[in-house]
Amino acid sequence: MKRPLKARTRTKAKALIAAVALGSVVLVSGCSDEGEPVSFDGPSAQAPAPAASGKSSADPAGNPAAAEAAAKTLLPTGPKAEFTTQATLDDGTKIGRTTLHGEKSGFTGKVWVWAPKQYFDPKYANSGFPVLIALPGGNGYPNNYWMGTDLKLQSSITKWSQEGKSLPFIVVMPVLNPDDKYYYDGSDIPGQPKMGTWMTEDIPDFVKANFRTFKSRDGWAFMGSSSGAFVGLKSVLQRPDKFKAVIASGPDTVPDSPLWVGHPAEQQANNPEKLAAALGARPDTEDNRVHLAFQIGTKESGMRNLKSFIRTYTKGPVKTRLQVIQDGEHNAKTYVRGMEDGSIQWISDHMQAPIPSS
Repeated sequence: MKRPLKARTRTKAKALIAAVALGSVVLVSGCSDEGEPVSFDGPSAQAPAPAASGKSSADPAGNPAAAEAAAKTLLPTGPKAEFTTQATLDDGTKIGRTTLHGEKSGFTGKVWVWAPKQYFDPKYANSGFPVLIALPGGNGYPNNYWMGTDLKLQSSITKWSQEGKSLPFIVVMPVLNPDDKYYYDGSDIPGQPKMGTWMTEDIPDFVKANFRTFKSRDGWAFMGSSSGAFVGLKSVLQRPDKFKAVIASGPDTVPDSPLWVGHPAEQQANNPEKLAAALGARPDTEDNRVHLAFQIGTKESGMRNLKSFIRTYTKGPVKTRLQVIQDGEHNAKTYVRGMEDGSIQWISDHMQAPIPSS
């Protein structure tokens, strides 16, 4: 595939190549019910069953776990989106697809979502679930390659959650850029589509409208590869009030879209190095703390830059972890392997788990 004009960097061009090589099945992925309507309504839509005591199992007065869940959970706010099936996993869970018009950004784009099997378990009917916003490398347009089943992100989360390595995340996969010509750095570049607002405002609002989530930032994280890793890293550092963690795999650490020309102040306001330095100077309190799980393969470039970033900016409330993936390359399959080897458990240990009511 020919590299787009004005592409970002050699690293990101490699990510695009990797996405094509590894995600070729994704773009034409199919299943027997692809395109059919799908609902993510959970058991909370049903009346709670009475407990043996005669009180509802979801009654906070008779169930401390239910009280905790009620205090921490945000039930779907609506309006509901209309989803169609993109793919079906072996356990019957489905990846859904919809088109979202972002009210705050004004941008309209595709979003794919997946909810784990636990989300539909009646014992979690009144609990929120943590959210992982998964971003691709390359242009991330018109598709987000995590929406297919060949990279096994969703099936791996199912397996890891059963093994106690991961929380059962809701996985949300928006398009990364508004076209395939430029990289927009997940930012509100003056005069361009507001991709920063899309990613940090419209996408969370959409998830809250359709799913049981947590009220606090303890239930919100990013995961991304290459250009998507940059956006996830930048978003967490820029909005630590909304997001607690990120798995950033093979990331760039400075904004370098050609669209920043003429806007140096705005560019620096979206620079992870500047954002990490500012956050690192704050008090090391739980409210300020963010958890940055970096990943890089031994066969890819960028190791020196990444280690320098970690060494320089791991201060105060900025907590970091580096997963070096032996024989790993700059591609999505390498990064899923790194997640299994420790990154997903590290961020899970710092986030809010679903709360069973029985």
